Amino acid sequence: MATPSLKQLRYFVALEQYQHFGKAAEACYVSQSAFSMAIKELEGILGIQLVDRTQRHVTITHVGKAVATQARVVLRDLDNLQHYANSYSEPLSGRLELGIIPTIAPFLLPRILPKIRAHFPKLDIYLREDLTQRLHERLMEGELDVILLALPYELRYVETRVLFNDGFRLACHHNTTHINPVYYHLEQVNAESILLLEDGHCLRDHALLACQIRNLDKINRFGVSSLLTLIHMVDADLGITFLPEMAEGSPLLAGTQIRTYALQEEGQREIALAWRQGSARAEAFGLLGEVIGKSYLV
Repeated sequence: MATPSLKQLRYFVALEQYQHFGKAAEACYVSQSAFSMAIKELEGILGIQLVDRTQRHVTITHVGKAVATQARVVLRDLDNLQHYANSYSEPLSGRLELGIIPTIAPFLLPRILPKIRAHFPKLDIYLREDLTQRLHERLMEGELDVILLALPYELRYVETRVLFNDGFRLACHHNTTHINPVYYHLEQVNAESILLLEDGHCLRDHALLACQIRNLDKINRFGVSSLLTLIHMVDADLGITFLPEMAEGSPLLAGTQIRTYALQEEGQREIALAWRQGSARAEAFGLLGEVIGKSYLV
């Protein structure tokens, strides 16, 4: 009985991801005609229609979506087999898909990437920046090997290693009209003066918890979509916010009129690595975590 090739499975997973023959073929570094032929051959081997084709649209059939999910499992297991073999020669070498949340990436990556390259010169890191929930989904689907995130956050079927703690600081324009930052007290903040990221960003929940913000009337009802936008709004003195300590001295704050101040009651989040339970590369990820933690704390 004929069985699908790994190439065909990889092509189909790419098609399911991009929903476009041309874009998927480009991502796989193959011509569109060869890509389309491989998908046709896969349908013939399986005896089912995976894709509904029109002139302008590609729709993955219901059974095609199930096949794509199973194909990811097959490809992930094959990668785990290769990683398991590689772990006996060099613990961290080859390709590594690392997911990272946007409230860590701009502050931590410039500090840790040079150290990672120095410690693991044969490691090729491919970065994916996204919200924690989507990174977790990609991790469980095998698209990512490990993710760098902030805790607390409820994650299932993963192992985590806390690398270091990251405290919060009050951030505002140096001549803010909203508070006296030197004698800051949360109850003195005007209604809707606290600017936070919108729902979905764990930094919002961490700031609410760590900074003990219980009066929701103090929070501006318009959630901000990105850190850059949040910093621009604080720089324009449209409100105050709470930033992680790792933001201190970062390019995002350079050239702004924002100053940060210590909080009376210190709150913090935990920066951690997470990977799938039972991963063959767990020991290697632990080594990676050690380097990241030391690179930040030095």
